Amino acid sequence: MISLTQKERDILLRLFKDFSSFYNANNITKVVQISHVGAQKILKKLRRANILISKTIGKGIFYKVNLENDYVRQLITFLLAHEANNHIRWKEEFKELFVQGRIILIYGSAIRNYSQAKDIDLMLVLKETERVDAFLKKKQTILPKKLHTIKLRKKDLLNNVKNRNESMIEIVKNAVVLFGQEQYVQIIKNVTSF
Repeated sequence: MISLTQKERDILLRLFKDFSSFYNANNITKVVQISHVGAQKILKKLRRANILISKTIGKGIFYKVNLENDYVRQLITFLLAHEANNHIRWKEEFKELFVQGRIILIYGSAIRNYSQAKDIDLMLVLKETERVDAFLKKKQTILPKKLHTIKLRKKDLLNNVKNRNESMIEIVKNAVVLFGQEQYVQIIKNVTSF
């Protein structure tokens, strides 16, 4: 068991969510606003704990989350669930969608600054849409902002991220996983490697 600081958590989530990029101590500093020395210490600590894997490319050492490790997958699942708890309003708003086998993500301006947002962006990964469509239609009559949803199946999400679909990568990079974190980690595990 490893104890993580908030900056260490931030780095792990960034490396997990932005799996299509290569991060080293230099460029992670800009993302999580930490000194270069601080970033190096964190990355080395997480590498020694087998939470990260590294690869030397040229003169740089680049890091990825070690999703082959069961403990690390559970840790990332926990960090995603913890992040979702910081968005309790949205968890409450869409809790009726939380059904086993589904993944529910919220992304876009509504999670950054709701008062400035023009709409609420959701991505739903599910098998059937019939009952979901009825719920969303009903919810739209209550919500003061337009509800924009993307509905797809797990295999469609996997194919989109495998094929590096730019808009899908951007959603994955910035979304909050409200529900289905464990399944989400399993999908992303299939596309992260050096």
